[in-house]
Amino acid sequence: MNLCVDIRKNTYYDSVALMLITKEIKKMPKVKDVIVGMGTELNKELTENLSLSNDAIRALTPNDFFIAVASDEENSLEIIVKKVDELLNTKTDYDDSALEYKPTTLNAAVKHFEEANMAVISLPGKYAAYEAKKALNNNLHVMLFSDNVTVEEEIELKEIGRDKGLLVMGPDCGTAIINGVPLCFANVVRRGNIGIVGASGTGTQEITVIIDKMGGGVSQVIGTGGRDLKSEVGGIMMIEGFKALIDDEETKVIVLISKPPAPEVAEKILNMVKTTNKPVIASFIGGDRCEIEKQGAYSSVNLEDAARKAVLLSEGKKIDDFTGFTLSDMEIEEIVQGECKKISSSQKYLRALYTGGTLADEAMKMLGKEGYRIYSNIPLSPELKLKDIHKSVEHTCIDLGDDDFTVGKPHPMIDPVARVERLPREAGDDEVAVVLMDFVLGYGSNIDPAGEMLQAIIDAKQTMQDKNKYLCVIGYVCGTEGDPQNYKQQCGKLEKAGVILMPSNAQAVKLSSLILGRLNKI
Repeated sequence: MNLCVDIRKNTYYDSVALMLITKEIKKMPKVKDVIVGMGTELNKELTENLSLSNDAIRALTPNDFFIAVASDEENSLEIIVKKVDELLNTKTDYDDSALEYKPTTLNAAVKHFEEANMAVISLPGKYAAYEAKKALNNNLHVMLFSDNVTVEEEIELKEIGRDKGLLVMGPDCGTAIINGVPLCFANVVRRGNIGIVGASGTGTQEITVIIDKMGGGVSQVIGTGGRDLKSEVGGIMMIEGFKALIDDEETKVIVLISKPPAPEVAEKILNMVKTTNKPVIASFIGGDRCEIEKQGAYSSVNLEDAARKAVLLSEGKKIDDFTGFTLSDMEIEEIVQGECKKISSSQKYLRALYTGGTLADEAMKMLGKEGYRIYSNIPLSPELKLKDIHKSVEHTCIDLGDDDFTVGKPHPMIDPVARVERLPREAGDDEVAVVLMDFVLGYGSNIDPAGEMLQAIIDAKQTMQDKNKYLCVIGYVCGTEGDPQNYKQQCGKLEKAGVILMPSNAQAVKLSSLILGRLNKI
């Protein structure tokens, strides 16, 4: 095995672009392992772990670009460097002009774009808070996509934002739609009168997508980051976002989305319901329904139910809990019977492989209520924590977007390679009956998530068939007709491969539960 290294001092490229280029170079013949990246401490650690390091790489700074590759061929570096340069220089649709001025610092950007009022920050966590503070001091709202920002830094930033009347969405905020502009991971949905404040990225996407499919629309979608409603932070941005929607003339219905807040934070937020005559839906996934309704808010049984209630309330219509299917009972029974007939008596387990963390969490909560013990890397209780996150046991639900899987790698909604590689292992377990997956469309996501998984799904089904067994694959495509991935084409690819698609995550989970219940005679 030969180690080949190319180093370019004081040369910067975007980290996400370099991750995607690394993926492409890995596909080249004779390449065993490769990292194309900047000389950050994390990347240098990865080179050590993959045996791709040497003294020159150890001496790199975060401003230095490098290529490190292990190959079977001695003279492969020249070919690989040529391919990397070709990928780096490939024009994208948004390269309107090679002469366009692209500021390299926040201060330069503020001077150049005087009309700008928001900064979207995606940097390694240890640098992100510093830049966010600079943005706030320049009177810019902040969307902080970065994670690994300390709680203390988050509190400081949000207190500054609150005092200045500025939004601080994040850290680890993946989704927002402000004045009709989608930011980071967001779907193309119509404008309307439903305002949302969400501490969950894919949970927010799920609700906005279903609102759009029902003919409704959103006024503003404000993200908070996942820690906002914890005791330490105190719900600062949920409260500020809630206030903003109460005051917003375009917003007629308000939806609040999060995992159950800390009790004292929930109390502060729910007390605000009394300050407005606008209907408020508190979708605190797994939260205390009685407490929510006692304060005058509407509760929801799942994300789809929250979206449906929001649309009905915006139309002045009566609401009820939606816990069933949009298909008829007869159609659902036909699907369940048809799938169970193909599955052998020794198959009984579920493997859920999610790219969306909140969708995974919703699935576990729904299945838990049906009596299933679901092991996970993000378990509902400590005893269900997987000993080895790379090895599923019994019923397992994996959030592939959790930090366990994304250190030094793109999020699976950008690059689903982790799921592509994991599915064959799940299909190798003779006791697996059902695989459940999400496919999240929209800005920021992979341009062809269905296509990326297609061969792995076909191969997994064939693996089971070769053993005289059958693999039931149930999927949900979280997207709209307006999304850049082409919603109909994505669904068509999956259905052609034998995937059963449902119109929401909740319905996909419920169908999985019915099939498993029939197999396990629950």
